[in-house]
Amino acid sequence: MELFFEAFAWLLDPAHWEGRGSIPQRIGEQLYFTFLAMAVASAIAIPLGWLIGHTGRGRDIAVAITGAARALPSFGLLFLFVLLAGVLNREPSTIFVLVLLAIPPILAGAYSGLEAIDRRVIDAARAVGMTEWQILWKVEVPLGLQLLISGLRSATLQVVATVVLVAFVGLGGLGYEIVQGIALRRYDQMLGSAILIIVLALLLDAIFALLERYAVPRGVRAGRTPDVRTTSSGRRATADTSATT
Repeated sequence: MELFFEAFAWLLDPAHWEGRGSIPQRIGEQLYFTFLAMAVASAIAIPLGWLIGHTGRGRDIAVAITGAARALPSFGLLFLFVLLAGVLNREPSTIFVLVLLAIPPILAGAYSGLEAIDRRVIDAARAVGMTEWQILWKVEVPLGLQLLISGLRSATLQVVATVVLVAFVGLGGLGYEIVQGIALRRYDQMLGSAILIIVLALLLDAIFALLERYAVPRGVRAGRTPDVRTTSSGRRATADTSATT
Protein backbone atom coordinates (compact mmCIF):
# COMPACT_ATOMS: atom_id res chain seq x y z
CA MET A 1 0.00 0.00 0.00
CA GLU A 2 2.89 2.30 0.75
CA LEU A 3 4.11 1.92 -2.82
CA PHE A 4 0.80 3.31 -4.10
CA PHE A 5 1.17 6.40 -1.92
CA GLU A 6 4.71 6.87 -3.23
CA ALA A 7 3.47 6.47 -6.83
CA PHE A 8 0.78 9.12 -6.33
CA ALA A 9 3.35 11.37 -4.66
CA TRP A 10 5.53 10.97 -7.77
CA LEU A 11 2.57 11.81 -9.99
CA LEU A 12 1.65 14.91 -7.99
CA ASP A 13 5.19 16.25 -7.83
CA PRO A 14 5.15 19.58 -9.77
CA ALA A 15 8.70 18.95 -10.96
CA HIS A 16 7.44 16.08 -13.12
CA TRP A 17 4.91 18.29 -14.92
CA GLU A 18 7.31 20.91 -16.26
CA GLY A 19 10.23 21.05 -18.65
CA ARG A 20 11.81 18.48 -20.91
CA GLY A 21 10.84 14.88 -20.27
CA SER A 22 7.80 15.94 -18.23
CA ILE A 23 4.63 13.89 -17.87
CA PRO A 24 2.66 16.05 -20.38
CA GLN A 25 5.43 15.54 -22.94
CA ARG A 26 5.35 11.77 -22.41
CA ILE A 27 1.56 11.73 -22.76
CA GLY A 28 1.87 13.78 -25.95
CA GLU A 29 4.38 11.28 -27.37
CA GLN A 30 2.08 8.41 -26.43
CA LEU A 31 -0.89 10.03 -28.18
CA TYR A 32 1.22 11.05 -31.20
CA PHE A 33 2.22 7.48 -32.02
CA THR A 34 -1.29 6.20 -31.25
CA PHE A 35 -3.20 8.68 -33.42
CA LEU A 36 -0.70 8.59 -36.28
CA ALA A 37 -0.82 4.80 -36.46
CA MET A 38 -4.61 4.80 -36.19
CA ALA A 39 -4.95 7.38 -38.97
CA VAL A 40 -2.76 5.40 -41.38
CA ALA A 41 -4.39 2.08 -40.49
CA SER A 42 -7.89 3.55 -40.86
CA ALA A 43 -7.05 4.99 -44.29
CA ILE A 44 -6.05 1.48 -45.41
CA ALA A 45 -8.47 -0.79 -43.57
CA ILE A 46 -11.78 1.10 -43.72
CA PRO A 47 -12.09 1.42 -47.53
CA LEU A 48 -10.87 -2.16 -47.95
CA GLY A 49 -13.34 -3.42 -45.36
CA TRP A 50 -16.23 -1.54 -46.97
CA LEU A 51 -15.29 -2.99 -50.35
CA ILE A 52 -15.26 -6.52 -48.93
CA GLY A 53 -18.50 -5.99 -47.03
CA HIS A 54 -20.32 -4.44 -50.00
CA THR A 55 -19.22 -6.90 -52.65
CA GLY A 56 -18.72 -10.00 -50.50
CA ARG A 57 -15.49 -10.74 -52.34
CA GLY A 58 -12.26 -11.56 -50.54
CA ARG A 59 -13.92 -12.15 -47.17
CA ASP A 60 -12.18 -15.49 -46.54
CA ILE A 61 -8.80 -13.98 -47.34
CA ALA A 62 -9.49 -11.00 -45.07
CA VAL A 63 -10.54 -13.27 -42.20
CA ALA A 64 -7.39 -15.38 -42.60
CA ILE A 65 -5.09 -12.35 -42.75
CA THR A 66 -6.67 -10.57 -39.79
CA GLY A 67 -6.61 -13.75 -37.72
CA ALA A 68 -2.94 -14.34 -38.48
CA ALA A 69 -2.00 -10.69 -37.88
CA ARG A 70 -3.58 -10.72 -34.43
CA ALA A 71 -1.24 -13.53 -33.42
CA LEU A 72 1.89 -11.50 -34.22
CA PRO A 73 4.08 -10.73 -31.17
CA SER A 74 4.23 -6.94 -31.04
CA PHE A 75 7.44 -6.72 -28.99
CA GLY A 76 9.40 -9.04 -31.27
CA LEU A 77 7.95 -7.44 -34.38
CA LEU A 78 8.99 -3.98 -33.22
CA PHE A 79 12.59 -4.98 -32.60
CA LEU A 80 12.76 -6.96 -35.83
CA PHE A 81 11.74 -4.03 -38.04
CA VAL A 82 13.91 -1.54 -36.14
CA LEU A 83 16.94 -3.81 -36.61
CA LEU A 84 16.13 -4.38 -40.29
CA ALA A 85 15.55 -0.69 -41.06
CA GLY A 86 18.39 0.62 -38.91
CA VAL A 87 18.50 2.86 -35.87
CA LEU A 88 18.09 6.02 -37.95
CA ASN A 89 14.71 4.77 -39.18
CA ARG A 90 13.30 3.85 -35.79
CA GLU A 91 10.23 6.08 -36.02
CA PRO A 92 9.00 4.93 -39.48
CA SER A 93 9.63 1.31 -38.46
CA THR A 94 7.67 1.80 -35.25
CA ILE A 95 4.74 3.41 -37.08
CA PHE A 96 4.75 0.56 -39.60
CA VAL A 97 4.52 -2.06 -36.83
CA LEU A 98 1.74 -0.17 -35.03
CA VAL A 99 -0.20 0.12 -38.29
CA LEU A 100 0.14 -3.64 -38.84
CA LEU A 101 -1.31 -4.25 -35.39
CA ALA A 102 -4.17 -1.76 -35.88
CA ILE A 103 -5.36 -2.93 -39.31
CA PRO A 104 -6.94 -6.32 -38.34
CA PRO A 105 -9.57 -5.06 -35.83
CA ILE A 106 -10.43 -2.04 -38.01
CA LEU A 107 -10.77 -4.20 -41.11
CA ALA A 108 -12.93 -6.71 -39.23
CA GLY A 109 -15.16 -3.95 -37.89
CA ALA A 110 -15.55 -2.37 -41.32
CA TYR A 111 -16.67 -5.44 -43.25
CA SER A 112 -18.59 -6.99 -40.32
CA GLY A 113 -20.66 -3.84 -39.99
CA LEU A 114 -21.81 -4.12 -43.60
CA GLU A 115 -22.31 -7.89 -43.44
CA ALA A 116 -24.57 -7.55 -40.38
CA ILE A 117 -27.12 -5.48 -42.30
CA ASP A 118 -30.31 -7.30 -43.23
CA ARG A 119 -30.12 -8.12 -46.95
CA ARG A 120 -33.76 -7.10 -47.32
CA VAL A 121 -32.74 -3.53 -46.57
CA ILE A 122 -30.20 -3.61 -49.41
CA ASP A 123 -32.74 -5.17 -51.76
CA ALA A 124 -35.24 -2.44 -50.87
CA ALA A 125 -32.66 0.24 -51.63
CA ARG A 126 -31.97 -1.29 -55.03
CA ALA A 127 -35.71 -1.59 -55.65
CA VAL A 128 -36.22 2.17 -55.27
CA GLY A 129 -33.49 2.82 -57.85
CA MET A 130 -30.46 3.66 -55.69
CA THR A 131 -27.07 3.11 -57.28
CA GLU A 132 -24.43 0.92 -55.68
CA TRP A 133 -22.53 4.02 -54.56
CA GLN A 134 -25.69 5.48 -52.98
CA ILE A 135 -26.44 2.16 -51.26
CA LEU A 136 -22.95 2.11 -49.79
CA TRP A 137 -22.92 5.69 -48.49
CA LYS A 138 -26.57 6.24 -47.59
CA VAL A 139 -27.52 2.78 -46.33
CA GLU A 140 -24.61 0.47 -45.54
CA VAL A 141 -22.10 2.89 -44.03
CA PRO A 142 -24.56 4.51 -41.56
CA LEU A 143 -25.99 1.14 -40.50
CA GLY A 144 -22.55 -0.46 -40.16
CA LEU A 145 -20.97 2.47 -38.33
CA GLN A 146 -21.45 1.02 -34.86
CA LEU A 147 -19.41 -2.10 -35.58
CA LEU A 148 -16.76 -0.01 -37.34
CA ILE A 149 -16.36 2.18 -34.25
CA SER A 150 -16.16 -1.00 -32.18
CA GLY A 151 -13.25 -2.10 -34.36
CA LEU A 152 -11.61 1.31 -34.01
CA ARG A 153 -12.07 1.09 -30.26
CA SER A 154 -10.37 -2.29 -30.08
CA ALA A 155 -7.52 -1.15 -32.32
CA THR A 156 -6.95 2.05 -30.33
CA LEU A 157 -6.66 0.17 -27.05
CA GLN A 158 -4.23 -2.31 -28.59
CA VAL A 159 -2.09 0.43 -30.11
CA VAL A 160 -2.00 2.69 -27.05
CA ALA A 161 -0.86 -0.30 -24.98
CA THR A 162 1.77 -1.29 -27.56
CA VAL A 163 3.16 2.26 -27.78
CA VAL A 164 4.58 1.66 -24.31
CA LEU A 165 7.15 -0.60 -25.99
CA VAL A 166 8.56 2.18 -28.19
CA ALA A 167 10.53 3.38 -25.17
CA PHE A 168 12.73 0.30 -25.57
CA VAL A 169 13.93 1.68 -28.92
CA GLY A 170 14.45 5.19 -27.54
CA LEU A 171 11.32 6.94 -28.82
CA GLY A 172 9.83 8.12 -25.53
CA GLY A 173 6.22 7.82 -24.51
CA LEU A 174 4.95 6.84 -21.08
CA GLY A 175 6.91 3.62 -21.33
CA TYR A 176 10.12 5.64 -21.03
CA GLU A 177 9.44 6.27 -17.35
CA ILE A 178 8.99 2.53 -16.81
CA VAL A 179 12.23 1.68 -18.63
CA GLN A 180 14.09 4.36 -16.69
CA GLY A 181 12.46 3.22 -13.45
CA ILE A 182 13.68 -0.34 -14.02
CA ALA A 183 17.24 0.89 -14.49
CA LEU A 184 17.10 3.18 -11.43
CA ARG A 185 14.95 0.85 -9.32
CA ARG A 186 12.41 3.64 -8.93
CA TYR A 187 9.31 1.58 -8.26
CA ASP A 188 7.19 4.63 -7.49
CA GLN A 189 8.03 6.02 -10.94
CA MET A 190 7.22 2.70 -12.61
CA LEU A 191 3.88 2.35 -10.84
CA GLY A 192 3.00 6.00 -11.44
CA SER A 193 3.66 5.61 -15.16
CA ALA A 194 1.59 2.41 -15.23
CA ILE A 195 -1.30 4.27 -13.60
CA LEU A 196 -1.08 7.00 -16.24
CA ILE A 197 -1.15 4.42 -19.02
CA ILE A 198 -4.22 2.75 -17.52
CA VAL A 199 -6.04 6.06 -17.07
CA LEU A 200 -5.22 7.09 -20.65
CA ALA A 201 -6.50 3.78 -22.01
CA LEU A 202 -9.69 4.04 -19.96
CA LEU A 203 -10.32 7.59 -21.20
CA LEU A 204 -9.89 6.56 -24.83
CA ASP A 205 -12.13 3.54 -24.25
CA ALA A 206 -14.82 5.75 -22.70
CA ILE A 207 -14.71 8.15 -25.66
CA PHE A 208 -15.13 5.32 -28.17
CA ALA A 209 -17.86 3.72 -26.05
CA LEU A 210 -19.78 7.00 -26.22
CA LEU A 211 -19.24 7.26 -29.96
CA GLU A 212 -20.31 3.65 -30.40
CA ARG A 213 -23.51 4.30 -28.48
CA TYR A 214 -24.53 7.28 -30.61
CA ALA A 215 -23.38 5.78 -33.92
CA VAL A 216 -26.74 4.07 -34.38
CA PRO A 217 -28.88 6.14 -36.80
CA ARG A 218 -31.73 8.01 -35.15
CA GLY A 219 -34.37 6.19 -37.17
CA VAL A 220 -33.02 2.81 -36.06
CA ARG A 221 -32.95 3.90 -32.42
CA ALA A 222 -36.52 5.18 -32.67
CA GLY A 223 -37.69 1.90 -34.18
CA ARG A 224 -36.26 -0.28 -31.43
CA THR A 225 -38.72 -1.53 -28.82
CA PRO A 226 -37.64 -0.97 -25.20
CA ASP A 227 -36.50 -3.96 -23.19
CA VAL A 228 -39.09 -4.66 -20.50
CA ARG A 229 -36.36 -5.97 -18.20
CA THR A 230 -34.63 -2.58 -18.12
CA THR A 231 -37.74 -0.43 -17.58
CA SER A 232 -38.88 0.70 -14.17
CA SER A 233 -41.61 -1.13 -12.25
CA GLY A 234 -43.94 1.85 -12.57
CA ARG A 235 -43.61 1.93 -16.35
CA ARG A 236 -44.14 -1.85 -16.55
CA ALA A 237 -47.24 -1.58 -14.39
CA THR A 238 -48.62 1.18 -16.62
CA ALA A 239 -47.90 -0.88 -19.71
CA ASP A 240 -49.63 -3.95 -18.22
CA THR A 241 -52.67 -1.88 -17.20
CA SER A 242 -53.04 -0.34 -20.65
CA ALA A 243 -52.68 -3.75 -22.26
CA THR A 244 -55.57 -5.22 -20.25
CA THR A 245 -57.99 -2.33 -20.93
